[in-house]
Amino acid sequence: MGVDIKVETNGSEGVKHKLTADDIARAQGVIIAADKKVDMDRFDGKHLINHPVIDGIKKPEELITTTLHDEGPIFHGNGAGGAEDEEETGSLWNRIYKDLMNGVSNMLPFVVGGGIIMAISFIFERYAGAHSGLFTFTNNLGNYAFSFLVPVLAAYIAVSIGDRPALMPGFVGGWMATLTAASFVKAQNPAGFLGGLVAGFVAGWMVVGLKKLFAGMPHNLDGMKTILIYPVIGLAIMGLIMFFIVNPIFAAINGALIGALESMGTGNAVLVGTILAAMMSIDMGGPFNKAAYTFAIGIYSASNYTDGRWMAAVMVGGMIPPLAIALASTFFPKKFTEQERQSGLSNYALGLTFITEGAIPFAATDPVHIIGSSVIGSAIAGALTQLFKVNVPAPHGGIVALA
Repeated sequence: MGVDIKVETNGSEGVKHKLTADDIARAQGVIIAADKKVDMDRFDGKHLINHPVIDGIKKPEELITTTLHDEGPIFHGNGAGGAEDEEETGSLWNRIYKDLMNGVSNMLPFVVGGGIIMAISFIFERYAGAHSGLFTFTNNLGNYAFSFLVPVLAAYIAVSIGDRPALMPGFVGGWMATLTAASFVKAQNPAGFLGGLVAGFVAGWMVVGLKKLFAGMPHNLDGMKTILIYPVIGLAIMGLIMFFIVNPIFAAINGALIGALESMGTGNAVLVGTILAAMMSIDMGGPFNKAAYTFAIGIYSASNYTDGRWMAAVMVGGMIPPLAIALASTFFPKKFTEQERQSGLSNYALGLTFITEGAIPFAATDPVHIIGSSVIGSAIAGALTQLFKVNVPAPHGGIVALA
Protein backbone atom coordinates (compact mmCIF):
# COMPACT_ATOMS: atom_id res chain seq x y z
CA MET A 1 0.00 0.00 0.00
CA GLY A 2 3.06 2.28 -0.01
CA VAL A 3 2.75 2.96 3.72
CA ASP A 4 5.83 3.01 5.96
CA ILE A 5 5.35 0.93 9.11
CA LYS A 6 7.47 -0.45 11.91
CA VAL A 7 6.37 -3.73 13.49
CA GLU A 8 7.27 -4.65 17.06
CA THR A 9 6.89 -8.36 17.72
CA ASN A 10 6.29 -10.01 21.09
CA GLY A 11 6.65 -13.77 20.72
CA SER A 12 8.20 -16.62 22.65
CA GLU A 13 11.64 -14.95 22.52
CA GLY A 14 10.28 -11.72 23.97
CA VAL A 15 10.03 -8.26 22.39
CA LYS A 16 11.93 -7.63 19.15
CA HIS A 17 12.19 -4.45 17.01
CA LYS A 18 10.95 -2.48 20.02
CA LEU A 19 9.34 0.84 19.09
CA THR A 20 11.34 3.84 20.25
CA ALA A 21 9.80 7.06 21.58
CA ASP A 22 10.76 8.69 18.26
CA ASP A 23 9.03 5.92 16.23
CA ILE A 24 5.83 6.45 18.21
CA ALA A 25 6.01 10.25 18.02
CA ARG A 26 6.37 10.17 14.21
CA ALA A 27 3.61 7.57 13.68
CA GLN A 28 0.21 8.66 12.42
CA GLY A 29 -1.43 5.88 14.40
CA VAL A 30 -0.90 2.55 16.15
CA ILE A 31 -2.35 -0.88 15.36
CA ILE A 32 -2.22 -3.51 18.10
CA ALA A 33 -2.78 -7.02 16.67
CA ALA A 34 -2.12 -9.18 19.72
CA ASP A 35 -3.55 -11.96 21.83
CA LYS A 36 -1.41 -11.16 24.86
CA LYS A 37 -0.77 -8.18 27.12
CA VAL A 38 1.09 -5.28 25.47
CA ASP A 39 2.78 -2.31 27.17
CA MET A 40 0.24 0.38 26.23
CA ASP A 41 1.03 3.56 28.17
CA ARG A 42 3.73 4.61 25.68
CA PHE A 43 1.00 5.15 23.05
CA ASP A 44 -0.71 7.86 25.08
CA GLY A 45 -2.22 10.50 22.80
CA LYS A 46 -2.03 8.45 19.58
CA HIS A 47 -4.87 7.15 17.40
CA LEU A 48 -4.95 3.46 18.34
CA ILE A 49 -6.98 0.41 17.33
CA ASN A 50 -6.71 -2.90 19.19
CA HIS A 51 -7.56 -6.20 17.46
CA PRO A 52 -6.84 -9.93 17.85
CA VAL A 53 -3.87 -11.42 15.98
CA ILE A 54 -6.14 -13.04 13.39
CA ASP A 55 -7.32 -9.61 12.17
CA GLY A 56 -3.72 -8.62 11.52
CA ILE A 57 -3.41 -11.70 9.31
CA LYS A 58 -6.76 -11.55 7.53
CA LYS A 59 -7.62 -7.82 7.42
CA PRO A 60 -4.37 -5.82 7.22
CA GLU A 61 -5.63 -3.43 4.52
CA GLU A 62 -8.72 -2.56 6.56
CA LEU A 63 -6.66 -1.89 9.70
CA ILE A 64 -4.15 0.29 7.85
CA THR A 65 -6.88 2.25 6.05
CA THR A 66 -8.71 2.85 9.36
CA THR A 67 -5.48 4.17 10.88
CA LEU A 68 -4.63 6.41 7.90
CA HIS A 69 -8.07 8.04 8.17
CA ASP A 70 -7.57 8.67 11.92
CA GLU A 71 -10.69 6.62 12.67
CA GLY A 72 -9.19 4.96 15.74
CA PRO A 73 -9.94 6.64 19.09
CA ILE A 74 -7.28 8.68 20.87
CA PHE A 75 -5.65 6.40 23.42
CA HIS A 76 -5.17 7.55 27.03
CA GLY A 77 -3.02 5.46 29.38
CA ASN A 78 -3.64 5.02 33.07
CA GLY A 79 -0.03 4.84 34.22
CA ALA A 80 -0.15 1.09 34.89
CA GLY A 81 0.45 -0.37 31.46
CA GLY A 82 -3.27 -0.57 30.74
CA ALA A 83 -5.88 1.63 29.18
CA GLU A 84 -8.71 3.86 30.23
CA ASP A 85 -10.51 4.13 26.94
CA GLU A 86 -8.82 1.53 24.80
CA GLU A 87 -10.99 0.35 21.93
CA GLU A 88 -12.57 -2.97 22.80
CA THR A 89 -13.16 -4.70 19.48
CA GLY A 90 -13.56 -8.11 21.08
CA SER A 91 -15.99 -9.66 23.49
CA LEU A 92 -15.56 -10.70 27.11
CA TRP A 93 -14.27 -14.01 25.73
CA ASN A 94 -11.64 -12.08 23.78
CA ARG A 95 -10.33 -10.49 26.99
CA ILE A 96 -10.41 -13.82 28.83
CA TYR A 97 -8.50 -15.47 25.97
CA LYS A 98 -5.87 -12.72 26.03
CA ASP A 99 -5.35 -13.18 29.78
CA LEU A 100 -5.23 -16.97 29.40
CA MET A 101 -2.66 -16.72 26.59
CA ASN A 102 -0.44 -14.56 28.78
CA GLY A 103 -0.40 -17.41 31.30
CA VAL A 104 0.05 -20.15 28.71
CA SER A 105 2.88 -18.38 26.82
CA ASN A 106 4.85 -17.89 30.05
CA MET A 107 4.14 -21.49 31.10
CA LEU A 108 5.25 -23.05 27.79
CA PRO A 109 9.04 -22.90 28.41
CA PHE A 110 8.49 -24.97 31.57
CA VAL A 111 6.34 -27.43 29.59
CA VAL A 112 8.79 -27.75 26.69
CA GLY A 113 12.01 -27.81 28.72
CA GLY A 114 10.66 -30.04 31.48
CA GLY A 115 8.75 -32.27 29.06
CA ILE A 116 11.64 -33.02 26.71
CA ILE A 117 14.12 -33.52 29.57
CA MET A 118 11.59 -35.92 31.11
CA ALA A 119 11.26 -37.77 27.79
CA ILE A 120 15.06 -38.07 27.62
CA SER A 121 15.03 -39.49 31.15
CA PHE A 122 12.79 -42.35 29.98
CA ILE A 123 15.36 -43.18 27.29
CA PHE A 124 18.02 -43.39 30.01
CA GLU A 125 15.68 -45.52 32.12
CA ARG A 126 15.17 -47.96 29.26
CA TYR A 127 18.87 -48.43 28.44
CA ALA A 128 20.65 -47.62 31.72
CA GLY A 129 18.05 -48.70 34.29
CA ALA A 130 15.80 -46.93 36.79
CA HIS A 131 18.61 -46.66 39.35
CA SER A 132 21.13 -44.99 37.05
CA GLY A 133 22.34 -41.51 37.88
CA LEU A 134 21.47 -40.28 34.39
CA PHE A 135 17.83 -41.30 34.76
CA THR A 136 17.50 -39.94 38.31
CA PHE A 137 19.05 -36.57 37.45
CA THR A 138 17.11 -35.93 34.22
CA ASN A 139 13.80 -37.22 35.60
CA ASN A 140 14.09 -35.06 38.71
CA LEU A 141 15.07 -32.03 36.61
CA GLY A 142 12.00 -32.49 34.39
CA ASN A 143 9.80 -32.82 37.46
CA TYR A 144 11.28 -29.68 39.01
CA ALA A 145 10.32 -27.69 35.90
CA PHE A 146 6.88 -29.28 35.85
CA SER A 147 6.20 -28.36 39.46
CA PHE A 148 6.05 -24.69 38.36
CA LEU A 149 3.49 -25.18 35.56
CA VAL A 150 0.34 -24.29 37.48
CA PRO A 151 1.86 -21.51 39.66
CA VAL A 152 3.40 -19.78 36.61
CA LEU A 153 0.18 -20.15 34.62
CA ALA A 154 -1.87 -18.61 37.45
CA ALA A 155 0.69 -15.86 38.15
CA TYR A 156 0.80 -14.56 34.56
CA ILE A 157 -2.95 -14.78 34.04
CA ALA A 158 -3.19 -12.58 37.15
CA VAL A 159 -0.51 -10.18 35.83
CA SER A 160 -2.40 -9.82 32.54
CA ILE A 161 -5.46 -8.63 34.49
CA GLY A 162 -4.04 -6.74 37.48
CA ASP A 163 -0.44 -5.97 36.42
CA ARG A 164 2.56 -6.61 38.66
CA PRO A 165 0.75 -6.35 42.02
CA ALA A 166 -1.20 -9.49 41.02
CA LEU A 167 1.92 -11.61 40.39
CA MET A 168 2.51 -12.83 43.95
CA PRO A 169 -1.10 -13.69 44.93
CA GLY A 170 -1.54 -15.40 41.55
CA PHE A 171 1.61 -17.46 42.03
CA VAL A 172 0.69 -18.50 45.56
CA GLY A 173 -2.88 -19.32 44.50
CA GLY A 174 -1.54 -21.49 41.66
CA TRP A 175 0.82 -23.27 44.04
CA MET A 176 -2.01 -23.91 46.52
CA ALA A 177 -4.01 -25.48 43.68
CA THR A 178 -1.31 -28.15 43.33
CA LEU A 179 -1.51 -29.24 46.98
CA THR A 180 -3.53 -32.32 47.90
CA ALA A 181 -5.00 -31.06 51.18
CA ALA A 182 -4.80 -27.28 51.02
CA SER A 183 -8.40 -26.88 52.16
CA PHE A 184 -10.54 -27.70 55.16
CA VAL A 185 -11.89 -30.62 53.09
CA LYS A 186 -9.07 -33.16 52.79
CA ALA A 187 -9.68 -34.03 49.17
CA GLN A 188 -7.88 -36.97 47.56
CA ASN A 189 -7.10 -34.84 44.51
CA PRO A 190 -5.56 -31.37 44.26
CA ALA A 191 -7.51 -28.59 42.57
CA GLY A 192 -4.91 -28.99 39.83
CA PHE A 193 -4.76 -27.25 36.50
CA LEU A 194 -8.39 -26.12 36.55
CA GLY A 195 -7.99 -24.73 40.06
CA GLY A 196 -4.83 -22.92 38.95
CA LEU A 197 -6.67 -21.33 36.02
CA VAL A 198 -9.36 -20.05 38.35
CA ALA A 199 -6.73 -18.88 40.86
CA GLY A 200 -5.11 -16.71 38.18
CA PHE A 201 -8.35 -14.97 37.25
CA VAL A 202 -9.39 -14.59 40.90
CA ALA A 203 -6.04 -13.04 41.84
CA GLY A 204 -6.10 -10.64 38.89
CA TRP A 205 -9.61 -9.35 39.48
CA MET A 206 -9.06 -9.21 43.23
CA VAL A 207 -6.12 -6.84 42.69
CA VAL A 208 -8.21 -4.76 40.27
CA GLY A 209 -10.78 -4.48 43.06
CA LEU A 210 -8.13 -3.48 45.60
CA LYS A 211 -6.85 -0.78 43.24
CA LYS A 212 -10.33 0.71 42.98
CA LEU A 213 -10.85 0.41 46.73
CA PHE A 214 -7.66 2.34 47.52
CA ALA A 215 -7.84 4.74 44.55
CA GLY A 216 -8.72 7.62 46.86
CA MET A 217 -5.52 7.40 48.92
CA PRO A 218 -3.19 10.44 48.73
CA HIS A 219 -0.57 10.17 45.95
CA ASN A 220 2.28 10.52 48.41
CA LEU A 221 1.22 7.13 49.84
CA ASP A 222 1.32 5.33 46.45
CA GLY A 223 4.50 3.51 47.47
CA MET A 224 2.68 1.99 50.44
CA LYS A 225 0.13 0.37 48.10
CA THR A 226 2.66 -1.71 46.16
CA ILE A 227 5.00 -2.44 49.07
CA LEU A 228 2.48 -3.13 51.83
CA ILE A 229 -1.24 -3.00 51.01
CA TYR A 230 -1.51 -5.08 47.82
CA PRO A 231 0.92 -7.85 48.90
CA VAL A 232 -0.43 -8.31 52.44
CA ILE A 233 -4.17 -7.87 51.86
CA GLY A 234 -3.95 -9.59 48.46
CA LEU A 235 -2.21 -12.65 49.90
CA ALA A 236 -4.63 -12.90 52.83
CA ILE A 237 -7.72 -12.71 50.61
CA MET A 238 -6.21 -15.11 48.05
CA GLY A 239 -5.37 -17.66 50.72
CA LEU A 240 -8.89 -17.60 52.14
CA ILE A 241 -10.51 -17.94 48.71
CA MET A 242 -8.26 -20.85 47.72
CA PHE A 243 -8.54 -22.57 51.11
CA PHE A 244 -12.32 -22.42 51.52
CA ILE A 245 -13.73 -22.12 47.98
CA VAL A 246 -11.51 -22.92 44.99
CA ASN A 247 -9.60 -25.93 46.32
CA PRO A 248 -12.59 -27.91 47.68
CA ILE A 249 -14.71 -27.31 44.57
CA PHE A 250 -12.04 -27.97 41.96
CA ALA A 251 -10.52 -30.90 43.82
CA ALA A 252 -13.92 -32.60 43.46
CA ILE A 253 -14.24 -31.59 39.80
CA ASN A 254 -10.68 -32.68 39.06
CA GLY A 255 -11.24 -36.07 40.70
CA ALA A 256 -14.49 -36.65 38.82
CA LEU A 257 -12.88 -35.70 35.49
CA ILE A 258 -9.89 -38.00 36.00
CA GLY A 259 -12.21 -40.84 37.07
CA ALA A 260 -14.42 -40.38 34.02
CA LEU A 261 -11.48 -40.35 31.62
CA GLU A 262 -9.85 -43.40 33.22
CA SER A 263 -13.04 -45.45 32.97
CA MET A 264 -13.76 -44.37 29.38
CA GLY A 265 -14.25 -47.16 26.85
CA THR A 266 -12.37 -47.33 23.54
CA GLY A 267 -15.28 -45.91 21.51
CA ASN A 268 -15.62 -42.80 23.66
CA ALA A 269 -11.84 -42.38 23.83
CA VAL A 270 -11.68 -42.45 20.03
CA LEU A 271 -14.36 -39.75 19.87
CA VAL A 272 -12.53 -37.51 22.36
CA GLY A 273 -9.23 -38.07 20.55
CA THR A 274 -10.89 -37.14 17.24
CA ILE A 275 -12.26 -33.88 18.66
CA LEU A 276 -9.03 -32.85 20.43
CA ALA A 277 -6.86 -33.49 17.35
CA ALA A 278 -9.30 -31.67 15.06
CA MET A 279 -9.29 -28.65 17.40
CA MET A 280 -5.51 -28.41 16.96
CA SER A 281 -5.98 -27.78 13.23
CA ILE A 282 -9.05 -25.55 13.22
CA ASP A 283 -7.11 -22.36 13.99
CA MET A 284 -3.48 -23.60 14.20
CA GLY A 285 -2.34 -21.85 17.35
CA GLY A 286 -5.53 -19.90 18.09
CA PRO A 287 -8.16 -20.35 20.83
CA PHE A 288 -9.33 -23.85 19.77
CA ASN A 289 -5.77 -25.09 19.43
CA LYS A 290 -4.74 -23.70 22.83
CA ALA A 291 -7.92 -25.01 24.51
CA ALA A 292 -7.19 -28.57 23.33
CA TYR A 293 -3.54 -28.34 24.38
CA THR A 294 -4.45 -26.85 27.76
CA PHE A 295 -6.94 -29.69 28.37
CA ALA A 296 -4.30 -32.32 27.56
CA ILE A 297 -1.70 -30.62 29.79
CA GLY A 298 -4.25 -30.44 32.61
CA ILE A 299 -4.99 -34.17 32.47
CA TYR A 300 -1.30 -35.01 32.07
CA SER A 301 -0.30 -32.99 35.16
CA ALA A 302 -3.30 -34.18 37.22
CA SER A 303 -2.35 -37.82 36.55
CA ASN A 304 1.14 -37.16 37.94
CA TYR A 305 2.55 -37.13 34.39
CA THR A 306 1.41 -40.65 33.47
CA ASP A 307 -1.77 -40.19 31.39
CA GLY A 308 -0.47 -39.01 28.03
CA ARG A 309 -3.27 -40.47 25.89
CA TRP A 310 -4.86 -37.10 25.23
CA MET A 311 -1.46 -35.53 24.70
CA ALA A 312 -0.92 -38.14 21.97
CA ALA A 313 -4.07 -36.97 20.16
CA VAL A 314 -3.20 -33.30 20.62
CA MET A 315 0.41 -33.73 19.53
CA VAL A 316 -0.34 -35.66 16.36
CA GLY A 317 -3.19 -33.25 15.57
CA GLY A 318 -0.78 -30.32 15.81
CA MET A 319 1.94 -32.02 13.77
CA ILE A 320 -0.20 -32.89 10.77
CA PRO A 321 -0.92 -29.44 9.19
CA PRO A 322 2.76 -28.42 8.71
CA LEU A 323 3.79 -31.97 7.72
CA ALA A 324 0.94 -32.25 5.20
CA ILE A 325 1.96 -28.90 3.67
CA ALA A 326 5.61 -29.97 3.54
CA LEU A 327 4.71 -33.21 1.73
CA ALA A 328 2.25 -31.50 -0.62
CA SER A 329 4.74 -28.78 -1.63
CA THR A 330 7.37 -31.49 -2.29
CA PHE A 331 5.24 -33.91 -4.32
CA PHE A 332 2.93 -31.37 -6.01
CA PRO A 333 5.30 -28.40 -6.55
CA LYS A 334 3.28 -26.87 -9.41
CA LYS A 335 0.44 -26.08 -7.00
CA PHE A 336 2.74 -23.78 -4.98
CA THR A 337 4.78 -20.65 -5.69
CA GLU A 338 8.58 -20.69 -5.37
CA GLN A 339 8.35 -18.88 -2.01
CA GLU A 340 5.74 -21.35 -0.75
CA ARG A 341 7.94 -24.30 -1.78
CA GLN A 342 10.82 -22.83 0.24
CA SER A 343 8.52 -22.34 3.26
CA GLY A 344 7.21 -25.86 2.73
CA LEU A 345 10.69 -27.29 3.32
CA SER A 346 10.91 -25.60 6.75
CA ASN A 347 7.55 -27.19 7.63
CA TYR A 348 9.22 -30.62 7.74
CA ALA A 349 11.24 -29.49 10.77
CA LEU A 350 8.32 -27.56 12.29
CA GLY A 351 5.85 -30.42 11.84
CA LEU A 352 8.20 -33.10 13.20
CA THR A 353 8.82 -31.03 16.35
CA PHE A 354 5.11 -30.19 16.95
CA ILE A 355 5.07 -26.53 15.88
CA THR A 356 1.72 -26.09 14.15
CA GLU A 357 2.18 -22.38 13.38
CA GLY A 358 4.27 -23.15 10.27
CA ALA A 359 0.99 -23.86 8.48
CA ILE A 360 -0.56 -20.44 9.20
CA PRO A 361 0.77 -18.54 6.13
CA PHE A 362 -0.62 -21.26 3.85
CA ALA A 363 -3.95 -21.35 5.70
CA ALA A 364 -4.26 -17.57 5.36
CA THR A 365 -3.94 -17.74 1.55
CA ASP A 366 -6.35 -20.66 1.04
CA PRO A 367 -8.25 -21.33 4.29
CA VAL A 368 -10.98 -23.59 2.91
CA HIS A 369 -8.65 -26.16 1.36
CA ILE A 370 -5.76 -25.97 3.85
CA ILE A 371 -7.78 -25.85 7.07
CA GLY A 372 -10.45 -28.25 5.80
CA SER A 373 -7.99 -30.95 4.76
CA SER A 374 -5.86 -30.43 7.89
CA VAL A 375 -8.86 -30.85 10.21
CA ILE A 376 -9.89 -34.08 8.45
CA GLY A 377 -6.34 -35.47 8.57
CA SER A 378 -5.81 -34.48 12.21
CA ALA A 379 -9.19 -35.92 13.27
CA ILE A 380 -8.39 -39.31 11.70
CA ALA A 381 -4.94 -39.34 13.31
CA GLY A 382 -6.36 -38.37 16.71
CA ALA A 383 -8.85 -41.24 16.50
CA LEU A 384 -6.06 -43.68 15.62
CA THR A 385 -3.97 -42.65 18.65
CA GLN A 386 -6.80 -43.81 20.91
CA LEU A 387 -7.52 -46.92 18.86
CA PHE A 388 -3.82 -47.89 19.10
CA LYS A 389 -3.73 -46.82 22.79
CA VAL A 390 -0.78 -44.45 22.27
CA ASN A 391 0.48 -42.79 25.46
CA VAL A 392 2.97 -39.94 24.97
CA PRO A 393 5.35 -39.58 27.94
CA ALA A 394 6.13 -35.90 27.30
CA PRO A 395 3.92 -32.87 26.58
CA HIS A 396 6.06 -31.51 23.74
CA GLY A 397 8.81 -32.40 21.31
CA GLY A 398 6.94 -34.23 18.55
CA ILE A 399 9.20 -36.86 16.99
CA VAL A 400 11.71 -36.42 19.86
CA ALA A 401 9.25 -38.23 22.16
CA LEU A 402 9.35 -41.33 19.94
CA ALA A 403 12.69 -42.48 21.33
